[in-house]
Formats: sequence, structure tokens, C-alpha cells
Amino acid sequence: MAKYLINRKYDISVAIDTRGLKFLKNHNNLKIKLINSSTIFKKGPIKIIISIFQITSALVISMIFLFRNKPKLIFGMGGYASFPICLAAKLMGINFIIYENNLCLGKANKYLLPFAYRLFTSYPDTEGVNKKYFSKTLHIGNIIREEILNFEKNERLKEANTLTILVLGGSQAAKKFAEILPGIFKKCTKEKIKLKIIQQCLNSQLDELESEYKANDIECELFDFDFQIQKHFSKVDFVITRSGSSILAELLNCRIPFVSIPLPSSTDNHQLKNAKYFERKGFSFLIEETYIEKNLFPLIKSIHKDKDLLSQMINNQKLHSDENVFKKIENQISILINDKN
Repeated sequence: MAKYLINRKYDISVAIDTRGLKFLKNHNNLKIKLINSSTIFKKGPIKIIISIFQITSALVISMIFLFRNKPKLIFGMGGYASFPICLAAKLMGINFIIYENNLCLGKANKYLLPFAYRLFTSYPDTEGVNKKYFSKTLHIGNIIREEILNFEKNERLKEANTLTILVLGGSQAAKKFAEILPGIFKKCTKEKIKLKIIQQCLNSQLDELESEYKANDIECELFDFDFQIQKHFSKVDFVITRSGSSILAELLNCRIPFVSIPLPSSTDNHQLKNAKYFERKGFSFLIEETYIEKNLFPLIKSIHKDKDLLSQMINNQKLHSDENVFKKIENQISILINDKN
């Protein structure tokens, strides 16, 4: 979003914590302010006291930053990293917008909503929004990379007689999937289902996983981490992934069928809510982690037997598009700034 607005001649600064900073190493044109915060929802009194101190410190730093830069608008992307600067904006009389990309309103956004100028949501039926704030809630779609919005959806390079599967996940999911999925894929080869696996895994798992796939005559392409994940999309029939809102939105807009496996420990079980919504819309399949070994093999077998299952899912996905998300945001920003003037 920052890239889009900069190209539209807006003066943009990005406030971010150390976790997010690593994702901006290649964006030299951004003005970045490092503001580390914390969540108050921690176990143990000592950890809570430390968190309160970190949040208070972040609030003070945020107020100094806003005083010096005098922005016309703050855009909070949700999560505890955005909480102190949005709160500072309220204390200093600066309007702010908050954005929720999950199907369930997050804790930080829930506390900020009474003071926000607008709440932008990715989907029209986001849970947890109090009725009295419906008037300030606007569905604008998923904020995703322009490379994804411009993805050439019809240029697939799939092998006709091979079922090509892309396996994605963060560090926890990569480890878990590398432990569980090879045994399921092995069962597929015994059923004469030819597979090619493109899989994200931990660097420490690469050699062992490659050996296991080769031993079972499964073609594979393994990688640790990749910022340009869309380069794999044109090669696959479907994806196995966790249910984080960003990756689901990217797959949806690229018209890639996928099996969603929610992270059981996600806050407020938001990944399961994301996955259930996508399944209900016919955008994806859903398998809960407890049932991976029981349900994934029959699903792969069904897809191999009837590729129309994937074709129908792609048709459902075509009914959704976020291609105008940036224009909608810019229009709202223009309205806010003009109202203020």
C-alpha cells in the first residue's frame, strides 16, 4: 500500500517493529520509523509489567514522532505493533484508520475501533464489530501486493500426468508439514498417483526431506523462504497451506485452488474462522490439523480422479476480486483529508 501511495505522490512514512523490518530490506525508498511495542496479553505478572513498560515507551516515542512529522492521517494495519501509534494519534487529535484482514476483529483493532475514523475490512462479514460502529465500517477488500493483483492467472505450466502440489507455511507450519506430509504423499505413489512436490521447509530439514522424497520416487523442489512465492503458482495444481489471511487472499486472487489447514494455536482461533469462510464460499478445501493424516490422502485421491473439483473451485474464485482495493483506499483518504481541511 505504501508503494502505491508513494507512486501517487503521497508523502509516506512507515512505522514498524523489528519483526516487520526484515521484510522491508529491499525497499530503500521508504521512510521507516522503528517503534517496538508488545502485547499486554502475556502470562505471568512480570511479563505483563514488562509489556506495559514497552507499550508506554512505544506510546511516548510515537507521540514525539507524530509531533515532529505532523501527518494528516495514520493507517493502522492491526496487531499490537500498530496500537501505540494509533493511540498516540487519538491523544494528539490526528485521525486514524484501522484495517482488519481477518474474518474476526483482532484485539488491538477492537480497542482502537471506538476512536478510529474508519474501520476497513477485507470481507463484508467480519465478526466482532459492535453494531454501533457499523456506520464507520467499510469493506474495501484485501490489501495485497500489486504483483499478485497483476498475476497472469491463465498461464499455468502444469504437467498433464502429474499432480503438482505446493506446500506453504511459516516456520511452525513448515516443520509440521515436513514431518507429516511425506508419509501421505508416499501413500499416493503406492496408489499410482504421480506427484511433484514444491515445498517450503526449514533449512535444517532440506536434506532429509529431499532424501525421503527421492527414496519414494517423488519429484520435489524444496526451499526455505521466498519473498516471491508467486513464481511457483503457475506450476501447481493446488496448494496446501496454513490459513493466515494474507496467503489465503493471495491464492484467492491468483485463482489457485488450495487446502487450508488452520494453525490450532492462532489467536481467537482466527485461522479456523478464515478457513471456514473460504470453504463455505467454495474457494478452498478445509482440513483441521488433527485430521490431516485421516483426510488429506482421500482428498488428493479424489482430486486425482476428478480434476473438475479444482476447476469448479477456480470458477468460484473468479467471482471474487480485490483489484480495486488501492483505488478504494485512496478515495477514502482523499475524502478524509478534504473533510479535515
